[in-house]
Amino acid sequence: MIEETALTIRRRYELEFVIPKEMIEPISRFASIYCSPDKYSSNADNGFYCINNLHFDTPDYLFLMQRLDKCNRRLHLRIRSYPNSKKYRCFLEVKEKTGDIVNKYRAPLYDENWRRMFEDLDYSSCEEKDFDPNSSKTHFLKTAYFYNATPKMLSQYWRKVYVSNVNEYARVTFDTDLRYQPAGGYCIIQDENKVVSLDDETLFAQNATSYWNSSATPCRYPYG
Repeated sequence: MIEETALTIRRRYELEFVIPKEMIEPISRFASIYCSPDKYSSNADNGFYCINNLHFDTPDYLFLMQRLDKCNRRLHLRIRSYPNSKKYRCFLEVKEKTGDIVNKYRAPLYDENWRRMFEDLDYSSCEEKDFDPNSSKTHFLKTAYFYNATPKMLSQYWRKVYVSNVNEYARVTFDTDLRYQPAGGYCIIQDENKVVSLDDETLFAQNATSYWNSSATPCRYPYG
């Protein structure tokens, strides 16, 4: 994972597919001809490592509705963490999507009390001495404040990643065992009494389309 401090953009062409779990291994074998597991998958017992995402949205769920309405331009704000990592910390991420092209901004958070940046207007972060008005971190904070975006949903899944051996661009990513719950403030740890699993068998049931397209309860729809 690259740690960006200046306003760094990862621009990529991105396609997403929903597949049965049974297809993960055949696709992995094919991908392994051209790709290798990234260092995090290489260090995981089965190739999958855990990711937590705290998803932000506006009071009227603008970002979610952009996704549901398949708008050509979409915005996604989240705080990402890797709970099983030896260097357990969080990352601020902004994804700006136009069609299938994604611009991603990412910045690490070193302050253990980072939550207070959002909750306490008088809090002075230990990172402020390194403040850069053009950094990816500042871009996240400005975007969140502009849209009045706050945590709405907490998700968790397990990811396996292959990176290309023939160029620096391509990668293949598998996400599985998705769980989610309504956000509880700026907490990035699941409450086992509230978290809900998205069973992969449900995704392929006859009523899967109506379930996934439902926008009646925004927190039930997983942000992409």
